[in-house]
Amino acid sequence: MREVGADIRSPGLLAPATEVCDEMARRARRNVEELVRRLTAAGYRFHSNDGRRTSMPPHSPPTATAGEHADWLDEQFGGVPLTMKSWVRHVGDVWFVGTHPDWADADASDPLVLEIEGTVQGETDGEAIQGYFEDEHDAWSEWSDEDPDADPFVIPLAPDALHKSNTSGGDPYGIVLPDRGVDGTWSGETLMSFVDYLNDVFAHGGFPGVAADDAIGRRITADLARDLLEL
Repeated sequence: MREVGADIRSPGLLAPATEVCDEMARRARRNVEELVRRLTAAGYRFHSNDGRRTSMPPHSPPTATAGEHADWLDEQFGGVPLTMKSWVRHVGDVWFVGTHPDWADADASDPLVLEIEGTVQGETDGEAIQGYFEDEHDAWSEWSDEDPDADPFVIPLAPDALHKSNTSGGDPYGIVLPDRGVDGTWSGETLMSFVDYLNDVFAHGGFPGVAADDAIGRRITADLARDLLEL
């Protein structure tokens, strides 16, 4: 499906491709819910990535207007990948930044964050995050008009690994737009497909940046990742 590009939206392909993406998202949601359960049971505290450490909801399911928000994204930015639209409609927003009682480096291990509908921050109607996305795109447009070598627009969906641990870092993570294909390009520590990124996240129990020499983190994330579904 990736190989056909934007033609995936042609009659006869769009409906089955969307169902495949929806199933991907449903499996991802089960993984997210299981990780929240396991982390909570371990005493993990989900909080903001600043000095206040304000409690944050780890998972905010889609609202009643999630489908409308997904369509708005598609129209506003010239197309978003079908996998991204399915995530908005079936998974919601995720915030795994926090503190583990037995693992001091959890917040430095790039915990999963995805804010597409804006509900983690307490938004209920989508207008605030839509305005944020529009402002970011306007700033990129001005830059790209002045610089013919400007990078493509990346819609900001998560702080980078350093910002997650309350350290000055780089550009936010996100998906390269426009993209009318089935799956998008995730721009994070490396470029990869969105689904490949998510599979890497779940293979590491929600913390894909766990260091190779972090014995405690490796043990904890291996237990978190146990029996999670591949997307």
